[in-house]
Amino acid sequence: MTGRLVLGGAPLGQPGDVGPRLREVLASADVLAVEDTRRLHRLAADLGVTFTGRVVTFHESVELARLPGLLDALAGGATVLLLTDAGMPSVSDPGYTLVRAAIDAGVPVTSVPGPSAVTTALAVSGLPVDRFCFEGFLPRKGGERRSALAALAGERRTMVFFESPHRLADALTDAAAALGADRPAAVCRELTKTYEEIRRGSLAELAAWAAEGVRGEITLVVGGAPEVAVERTPAELAAEVAAEEAAGATRKDAIRAVVVRTGLPRRTVYDAVVAAKGGSTSEA
Repeated sequence: MTGRLVLGGAPLGQPGDVGPRLREVLASADVLAVEDTRRLHRLAADLGVTFTGRVVTFHESVELARLPGLLDALAGGATVLLLTDAGMPSVSDPGYTLVRAAIDAGVPVTSVPGPSAVTTALAVSGLPVDRFCFEGFLPRKGGERRSALAALAGERRTMVFFESPHRLADALTDAAAALGADRPAAVCRELTKTYEEIRRGSLAELAAWAAEGVRGEITLVVGGAPEVAVERTPAELAAEVAAEEAAGATRKDAIRAVVVRTGLPRRTVYDAVVAAKGGSTSEA
């Protein structure tokens, strides 16, 4: 008989944000693998739940050591609930190693989805969220942090970071230098909690604000690199379209490829092709 691993989404701050399914699993799970036992007892009290399962600490420093025992419990048919301090396990929190080990052992892995600081911050940031990437925590050391940010300078998607309050000012200053002082961003502090604050502005403005000192859990959202049109003469654009066609693309697909590559309006590329063809062309 094989048990199952359940990933539980813990509230970011408000216990009422979790639904009845987490209450049910919390009360019925055979084993509760938790990042902090004090948080577990507080959450159970807030939810009015009495749990009877065996409690196992599961945080970064003991994660690997706990795997054999948890896998044995799963193999014996136990339901193991994995809870971190806030949000979904595995997202910059303990959990990935257990999920991977359970999958490799053929144990079903499911979830009781719940709050996430990543998607919550994105939603309230006021920045584009149709495409985004999550970068977790930036490196602690200044040189490594600046290198990591420099590598993201051309990232077009909105970026989400976790950051500690005492490093926030330095991180914002380094981000302004690497990504541009005017790059729009939002600092989301204490999401869903009593002193929630969403501070929006340019990276330079936010760095100046954070220099006065910031407290609480921080999620940083930074806008992606702006689209920069590449300068091309009409003759150069027509030549690029011709090269795409020579490689096997249709006229329409060739024009689209050049538009994506240069960031120029489609009409500009199309008109360049028309001019090169002597005033008439077909996109078929």
